[in-house]
Amino acid sequence: MPVKILVIDDEEALCEILKFNLEKDGYDVTTAYSAEEALTLDLSSFSLMIVDIMMERLSGFDFAKRVRVNAATEFTPIIFCSALSGEDDTVMGLNIGADDYITKPFVISEVLARVRAVLRRSQPKSPWGSLRPSNSVYEPDVVFENLRIDQNEKLCYLNNEPANLTKTELDILLFLLQHRNRIYSREEIIRHVWSSDVVVTNRTIDTNIARLRKKIGQYGNNIVTRLGFGYGFQETV
Repeated sequence: MPVKILVIDDEEALCEILKFNLEKDGYDVTTAYSAEEALTLDLSSFSLMIVDIMMERLSGFDFAKRVRVNAATEFTPIIFCSALSGEDDTVMGLNIGADDYITKPFVISEVLARVRAVLRRSQPKSPWGSLRPSNSVYEPDVVFENLRIDQNEKLCYLNNEPANLTKTELDILLFLLQHRNRIYSREEIIRHVWSSDVVVTNRTIDTNIARLRKKIGQYGNNIVTRLGFGYGFQETV
């Protein structure tokens, strides 16, 4: 069954361009010309959403916030596609929980590559980034005191309550927890967490780490920074 993608943009011509090229790549594509129209759809049926930001009434940022607080869609990958190209706009999009950010005008081949990369990252993976073998049916929890990652549910628990981590935040935390008491450079973290065809900046790493620290309560202090070197999870701080 083809992967279902939702494209939301108030420029109908752009929606049709994306729809045409994504369908050529084998995806099942639905378009919506406003965030309000998109909210009338069964959002839980989509594997990925490509969302414009500057729309007439409800912005893409506001739409994404609604998606992230809905239990049925909180982990659905989102790619923002916008003419807003400033660093602050990109950081805001990532802070909301977007998985990638593409600026207009774009090259369609880049869009397709980023879609494939985001979809790959959303599949069950080992900590080293490769797809889990199909005959693997159970992976043990990764636990540090009252912080636990269920690798089968793909959820993080803090004091037995779910912590609302994005896919990227969960992957970073899993990697650091499984390799405690060692500092990793940003480049090493990028290699282990992101696909090789995704362009990730140091600022993206810093933003994800900052969000992660806030979401894991007292254990945020265990994620330490070594200036000039990188990050690590220390058992004692």
